[in-house]
Amino acid sequence: MCGIVGIVSSEPVNQLVYDSLLLLQHRGQDSTGIATAERDTFHVIKAKGQVREAFRTRDMRSLLGTMGLGHVRYATRGNAGSEQEAQPFYVNAPYGIILVHNGNLTNTRELTQELFHIDRRHLNTDSDTELLLNILAHELQEQVSGLDLDPEQVFNAVSRVHERVEGSYATIAMIAGHGLLAFRDPFGIRPLTLGKRVLESGRDEWVVASESLVMESLGYEVVRDVAPGEAVFITMGGELISKQCAPDARLVPCSFEFVYLARPDSVLSGISVYEARLRLGNRLADTVAQWAPSGDIDVVMPIPDSSRPAAMQVAQKLGIEYREGFYKNRYVGRTFIMPGQAVRKKSVRQKLNAMSTEFKGKNVLIVDDSIVRGTTSKEIVDMARQAGANKVTFASAAPPVRFPHVYGINMPSRDELVAHNRKIPEIAAYMGADHLIYQEVADMQAAIIEGSSVESLEMSCFTGDYVTGTVSPEYLSWVERTQNS
Repeated sequence: MCGIVGIVSSEPVNQLVYDSLLLLQHRGQDSTGIATAERDTFHVIKAKGQVREAFRTRDMRSLLGTMGLGHVRYATRGNAGSEQEAQPFYVNAPYGIILVHNGNLTNTRELTQELFHIDRRHLNTDSDTELLLNILAHELQEQVSGLDLDPEQVFNAVSRVHERVEGSYATIAMIAGHGLLAFRDPFGIRPLTLGKRVLESGRDEWVVASESLVMESLGYEVVRDVAPGEAVFITMGGELISKQCAPDARLVPCSFEFVYLARPDSVLSGISVYEARLRLGNRLADTVAQWAPSGDIDVVMPIPDSSRPAAMQVAQKLGIEYREGFYKNRYVGRTFIMPGQAVRKKSVRQKLNAMSTEFKGKNVLIVDDSIVRGTTSKEIVDMARQAGANKVTFASAAPPVRFPHVYGINMPSRDELVAHNRKIPEIAAYMGADHLIYQEVADMQAAIIEGSSVESLEMSCFTGDYVTGTVSPEYLSWVERTQNS
């Protein structure tokens, strides 16, 4: 999971891109980068860390131009600590292309061989974003014969990218002197939203970003999502042209965006993230009522912040008191997206503090959005006991995460997943909980897509069914070996 944004304006875009990345900071904290286009010249700043730490006044002054893009990185492939693998990536031919990407390619081994032996292109990192950029550059080079660039040539190149590349990719690229290109994989696994504002002069200004909250916060109108398989090309003068570039595209968005990743004030695929989480709570309440012993819960408590809507609905539907027992330190990042298990474990108690007045002598139902590695959940149960809880029931608004997620979330190893090859009582014993309750897979999907035009979700980490159809056991073993080496 990463956050991306691209803007075409009539005025300098450096501050707009910076502000957008602040809004998307929850999507990645490893590194960040901004690139702007001043006519046919690119200006780029990349750095490790969060947005506020990475860019100085002198950096912003150097980011000249009226077209730009930005990225916040959460490493899912390559070296998380390497500034060299921070995005955006640049290639000088044809024209000069600079690109950011959210997602994971799943046929990187084959593409790497093709690039070297057939396309004659060189890769300098292990990042699949650099790989995607070079595939796009090669296919665009095959389409053009001179300095002029027609949008149809761009769309033909994207069509070839779809034919060659497998996996998830929401992508924004700038082509020097010509415009901004955005496209999405044929399943629309990772989100990408288009926004517009109209100047008094009548000129259109455009923004493309991972989440709709960027448009709403910066004063743009949300126009629509970029469709699965679609490419959108925006000229430097603000003209937008789009085309469907994949013949069998269908929308299958990632369920984890709604469970945890996206901010609650965003709308993805026409679905309010906040309202989806409320519905997840309603469904979870029915399961809690079925499995929790009668009278065994005095209070319902969320793990702040993403589980709050679900926890509120559980409490309301069951008629149990809702209390905030955990105080969150806002200056520590989200533990799930921190690189490294040791850092993740250490940060839990830095991030959360259990208030003993809310726990002492009570039977507590703790609600979290999901349980992935189990490290955070185990620490939280232990904190509740130390704060004086009598009994601890733990409920997850998502089903058990039993399989690796290969489409852009850092769950590469089955051995790291607490639910892999474990029954629910075994997971509860590991966590130290008296009872453990999970959302059902069918209930999760129904809750998220209710009232929308979305027919199905990408749920591979819960079900083991990979929507692209090309993820084999051999591939999963290879990912585990390479990610853990």
